[in-house]
Amino acid sequence: MKSLLFDYGGTLDSDGTTWLERFHPIYKEAGLDVPKDRFDRAFYDSDDNLPARHALKGLDLAQTVRLQVADVIKALAPDRDDLVDPVAGRFVADCRGQFKRLTPALERLSKRYRLGIVSNFYGNLDGILAAEGLRPLFSVVADSGVLGVTKPEAAIFLHAAKAMGSSPEECVMVGDSIKRDMAGAAGVGMKKALISAAAEAPEAGQDWTIRSVLDLEAILG
Repeated sequence: MKSLLFDYGGTLDSDGTTWLERFHPIYKEAGLDVPKDRFDRAFYDSDDNLPARHALKGLDLAQTVRLQVADVIKALAPDRDDLVDPVAGRFVADCRGQFKRLTPALERLSKRYRLGIVSNFYGNLDGILAAEGLRPLFSVVADSGVLGVTKPEAAIFLHAAKAMGSSPEECVMVGDSIKRDMAGAAGVGMKKALISAAAEAPEAGQDWTIRSVLDLEAILG
């Protein structure tokens, strides 16, 4: 095995928990408690349309998340813009805590493998990683917002493998989504490691199921 490819959201910024799942309790703790289906609609509307509504190039993680949160709050409670900074700040702090936790393991892995990222993101992930001090660890950042293709499409996985000088068969895709990460990687012949926070992880043909990026060194030997 020559290369490890990572999803970003739910894989590098948390141990198998999506942004939607992470954000919901933060909003509740901040005092904005709305029906879950209404929250989900507002979240996905913000998430899906963020690059169309805002100029994101050059924005760091905190600035990007603040815009995402502001759009959610505008939809759910337009008179509560006082919640934007506390909600966004808590989310970003949690991300940075996870980066700090994972960085030593990623540094060790980078000495044995080429590392890359394959992410459905807004188009500014490369700059976010640079601002967080993580970019030097990765040979390629395949951001769907830049490439114009999204997981599970084969092209985004093949782009990353080629950029790292690896065949798909020489890559392991590490991610938290069965539909996007595992299925997409399987379609091009990559091995697959599913990160799952569930007590009993779903079986979907992945080669490994782990709780965290921290477990990779043990399974890869």
